[in-house]
Amino acid sequence: MHDDDRCPCLSGDTYGACCGRYHSGAATAPTAEALMRSRYSAFAVGDEAYLLATWAPGTRPDSAGLGAEEWRRLDIHRTERGGPFDTAGVVEFTAHYRDPATGTRGRLHETSRFVRTGGRWFYVDGAREAR
Repeated sequence: MHDDDRCPCLSGDTYGACCGRYHSGAATAPTAEALMRSRYSAFAVGDEAYLLATWAPGTRPDSAGLGAEEWRRLDIHRTERGGPFDTAGVVEFTAHYRDPATGTRGRLHETSRFVRTGGRWFYVDGAREAR
């Protein structure tokens, strides 16, 4: 992924102006939604180190579980709190993917919980519904 490519989170910005700056460490996500978008983009570009670094230590697994899926589209349904002055937030989304080996398409619907600690947002966990 190049900085001038369209960002996978579909914000309308380039990768470098959007999620790429979080992935590189040049900035930190200011809101829970921005972190969720950047984590989706990390799945899309295969950045496991970023996924693990933005996972809350108490719920962080040993591996982010990256698969072969091609992540195609992200739809944000709602957010609760998660602003720059909040300490917790919720983001509900649907991520659309395709399995390149089989061509099968799928959707992952999740309501994710986030916490802000030391001025940084972290993913805690989520209630998932695969479709």
